[in-house]
Amino acid sequence: MSNDRPAGDDLAAFAKRAGQLAGWAARTGFEFTRKLPGVEIAEQVIKQGERQLLSELRRRLDEVDDPYHAAPTAASAMNRPDSNGARPVEATITLVHTRDRLEPLRAAMAELLNHSIGFGRERAREYLYAIILRQLTPDEARILSALSDGSPFPAVDVAERTNLGGAGRFVLRNASTVGKAAGVSLPDQVPGYLTRLIGLGLVELDEEVPSLETQYEILLTDETVREAEKAVKRAKFVKRTVHISRLGAQFWQACDPSAG
Repeated sequence: MSNDRPAGDDLAAFAKRAGQLAGWAARTGFEFTRKLPGVEIAEQVIKQGERQLLSELRRRLDEVDDPYHAAPTAASAMNRPDSNGARPVEATITLVHTRDRLEPLRAAMAELLNHSIGFGRERAREYLYAIILRQLTPDEARILSALSDGSPFPAVDVAERTNLGGAGRFVLRNASTVGKAAGVSLPDQVPGYLTRLIGLGLVELDEEVPSLETQYEILLTDETVREAEKAVKRAKFVKRTVHISRLGAQFWQACDPSAG
């Protein structure tokens, strides 16, 4: 790979390769042909390729978009002489030194401020999406995929019922059937996953939808919900729905590996 190739191009290429790999598996109905001769070996090769691609993609995201990483790197570049033995006079960021020691946090903030000057609308959006993508776990990506078509899923909070029938102390928030629908690896972590996705602005909560009553009944039998119910003397269930947000839909459209 050429050293003068823009980092953004390399990142896009790796993302495209990962998307093509996932898309191929989906188009060929890979899960339905696993019992065919030789497919088990092929599956191992595909999974290994996926891991390598995703690992490299995450590394690229960390290096290109992490201001904390960029600031010390820039500091190192400032102190490194060029081929003629001269040291660079200018730097792209303002580095902060205290007693001849670089303060990475302050330098990272300077990096962000410099980005805010040079970024246009599209580049700023790509940067935002890259930062969000780096924070997601594989299970959270699955949940976002399940929500990407805009369908609502039931969600429930478990609280201790007060004497007046209201909700007192909450012992569980954001339990939902979306985790099971998405096929997450850690079903008991779904409430935490949704809390994080809500915090990132990718997912929103809304009012209870009566047409999902059957799904609410199924959710109330979930092991995580039952354990929370046992933690209080009298349980009160607060029913809501969870769905993808406007930002989440835009983010998914930009990152959907099956598109393009």
